[in-house]
Amino acid sequence: MTAEFDLIARHFTRPVRRAALGVGDDCALLRPAPGQELAVSSDMLVEGRHFLSTVPPERLGHKALAVNLSDLAACGAEPLAYTLALALPRPDDAFLAGLAQGLFTLAEAHGIELVGGDTTAGPLNLCLTVIGQVPPGQALLRSGARPGDDLWVSGQLGDARLALEVWRGRVTLPGAAFEQVRRAMELPQPRVALGLALRGLATSAIDLSDGLLGDLGHVLQRSGVGAAVEVDALPCSAVLAAQPLALRRTCLLAGGDDYELLFTADPAQRDAVRAAGAGAGVAVTRCGRIEAEPGLRLRDADGHAVAGPFRGFDHFEP
Repeated sequence: MTAEFDLIARHFTRPVRRAALGVGDDCALLRPAPGQELAVSSDMLVEGRHFLSTVPPERLGHKALAVNLSDLAACGAEPLAYTLALALPRPDDAFLAGLAQGLFTLAEAHGIELVGGDTTAGPLNLCLTVIGQVPPGQALLRSGARPGDDLWVSGQLGDARLALEVWRGRVTLPGAAFEQVRRAMELPQPRVALGLALRGLATSAIDLSDGLLGDLGHVLQRSGVGAAVEVDALPCSAVLAAQPLALRRTCLLAGGDDYELLFTADPAQRDAVRAAGAGAGVAVTRCGRIEAEPGLRLRDADGHAVAGPFRGFDHFEP
């Protein structure tokens, strides 16, 4: 057995329960439920670009899968399986054991199995592909927002960006506060249960990976509408709320790495949306309104315009 296949056998091979065939052949075989459509998404995490070298391997494994599950959540899809393509500078059993633990712990929480992938030598890089299923016509898309819809967001925003500012040396936080925002950065929680609960309620949805304004812009473009965002209604932690206003708004509006759901729904569905959040165990906050006039308008609690510029994460920006 070559070093590559020995590495796979030691750390990433497990019996499958839901798939027809998992790791070990040229292809995995999946068996979706009758009448379901497959939802497929891929995300890559590159060391130095998407994560720091200081992240514990268990947390890296968790995050690598979480950011992919977040895409399924945004489509209202039930997770089925995933694959892992992994480049490593060198084989490292301690690192791989921690990475696998983080992957498998989150995977088991969502009833999802590793069914294949690839390994090679190279700069540390993880590329996961997730496969889910959704009934025909029930997937949540970016293109369904309508004028008059409420704009909602799940959870809290901005802590991951605040943690990055600490790492950059621009902000100082005491130990407990830093650990809180660091957990938000390194251990995001994919809102899969909420995505499933929003099928038939939300008119559009997207997960927040590159910052609220940037990701909302994708919804507005695909739906051909505009929006007014109530900036002071955006939910944040007590740690972020204690920061200066300019920093707080930057983290909330352009932070990235939140992996919460941003979605729209008819105002008549407000009680149902809140019930969906309660059932999924996550807070949901109304934070604006979809408008017919194109463009994005930011307003504070008094209705005054909030000036930018705010810039989301750009994968090709130095």
